[in-house]
Amino acid sequence: MNCYLGVDIGTSSAKMVVIDQKGDTIAQCSREYSFDQPKQGWKEIDPDVWYVEVMKGLKDMLALVDRKRIKGIGITGQMHTVIFMGKDGKSIRPAIMWNDNRTKECLAELKENIKKVGDQPFIEKIISTGSPAANLYWLKLNEPDNFKLLHKFLIGPDYLVYRFTGKMTTDYCEASTSSLYDIERRVWSKAVAELIGLSENVYPQIKGSSEQAGLILDEVAEELGLSKGLAIITGTGDNPATGVSSGCFSNTSPILSLGTSAVLMFRRSELDLDAKGKNILFSADGKLVHILNQGVVQSAGNSYSWISKEILEIEEFGKGTEEISIDRLGENQVLFYPHLAGEKTIYGDPALKGAFIGLTLDTKRMDLLIAVMEGVSFGIRQLMDEMKLAHLDVLRVTGGGSNSTVWMQILSDILNVKVETILAGSGASQGVALLSAYANGEFTSLDEIGGKAIKANKTYYPRSYNTSLYDDQYRKYRKIYTALKAITD
Repeated sequence: MNCYLGVDIGTSSAKMVVIDQKGDTIAQCSREYSFDQPKQGWKEIDPDVWYVEVMKGLKDMLALVDRKRIKGIGITGQMHTVIFMGKDGKSIRPAIMWNDNRTKECLAELKENIKKVGDQPFIEKIISTGSPAANLYWLKLNEPDNFKLLHKFLIGPDYLVYRFTGKMTTDYCEASTSSLYDIERRVWSKAVAELIGLSENVYPQIKGSSEQAGLILDEVAEELGLSKGLAIITGTGDNPATGVSSGCFSNTSPILSLGTSAVLMFRRSELDLDAKGKNILFSADGKLVHILNQGVVQSAGNSYSWISKEILEIEEFGKGTEEISIDRLGENQVLFYPHLAGEKTIYGDPALKGAFIGLTLDTKRMDLLIAVMEGVSFGIRQLMDEMKLAHLDVLRVTGGGSNSTVWMQILSDILNVKVETILAGSGASQGVALLSAYANGEFTSLDEIGGKAIKANKTYYPRSYNTSLYDDQYRKYRKIYTALKAITD
């Protein structure tokens, strides 16, 4: 039976999986790494760290399978993170990550310049801190010597594809969310390139996510014990890859990936400039292009990690939540505002802060933990309202947060919608492995992948009593932004 390898370059770890031709998981592993924070709000990483840790993980995982059965490799990972490549094929400085805020001081100036161009409304709307365009502009202003050395830029997983194949490519997803791409004409934007001072040669070639980026380099194949000439697909960003593994392309149900951030994604039939969220292009074959609408609550799983590990000193995920009474959810009087790392989709406010409201001498440890899960869920509800998703039949959830029974029940009650979680084996690494299988003819369409490879796990239903309590809390939550900005400004 043929097998396919998927690699996901995450914010703080790489996840790797081997699936068979039906989409079932054969083996999986992960490798953790850390990024640098040289200044407040800065987040960067030497991209070679990804390569080193992935190679270690792959060697361990492939020892458990018949390597001759591996027939393709797909690579996905964090969107927006930009890697600056020199003519020598090496990174000229650390990659600036998707959640880096260093560009907040120059962002208004860049937006105004783009506005003056007059024909790039989508770029003007979506550009934010962490966007490749903003980071390239920052490089020009602050590191002119490095800017002069720039030969190509790559985005997130593109770098690992390059290290495996020697080819510099990207896909429609990474291009369309870079703020350097004319999403209506479907070409790299000459106007934005001229504003920043980039040559057209700096842009990587765009291919469909399942199209072949190149063949595995002989030295990489030899080190991993894989067959020479193995095809590496172009790959895509982690959110569309998660969409593949959770059935986003085979039905109209939205997908929520509850990881470091809470990313909401669903298909649209056409571009919508008025709705909140980014319009992402995705194409498996480079011909049929899908439109995904994506919005994000920037601090979701990392809010939970912060309160549990740094404040409450709970090291194990979910520990202590067994003390929480499911029946009494909604009675907590503490409100948490989850925007610890700024806000991108609803307000476009990178300087926004988080807050606890309603603390008393009676507040307990679990009250804070519950408030964080509730606050993130309120943020997701507001996100759905702003993205015109007020009425749903079901919300599919994947990511680490979906493993929490308490959090999923809170989410169902706050949204007043059925919540269906996807089995833990699903995710971005599996999604890109499925795209590799699709490229090799194991599936005939994305619809077939959704029908055969996607497996639901648990289902949660809203409860009228708890939902009514949360409706009252949500009305209070919606007032926080104005009040908080009045204080912090």
